[in-house]
Amino acid sequence: MKNEPQTLRDAHAVATARRPRPEADMSEWLTFHRANARMYRAVSEVDRGHHHELKYWVGFEERKAEEMAARIGAARVGS
Repeated sequence: MKNEPQTLRDAHAVATARRPRPEADMSEWLTFHRANARMYRAVSEVDRGHHHELKYWVGFEERKAEEMAARIGAARVGS
């Protein structure tokens, strides 16, 4: 796909460009981390020279998404 990131560097640039504001709602951060995990997973199939580093980033973003989902769940229970 022409407009999709094809390298680790491209993927980092996309992630940086779409990063939410620090004060953004938790759901926006959750969406961001989930999208990054999908993107890094897709790029890991194309940029084979950085496959293992990209897999690290997939795991990192999935962990961040899980943490954010847990925070959202805790906030709902606490309300």
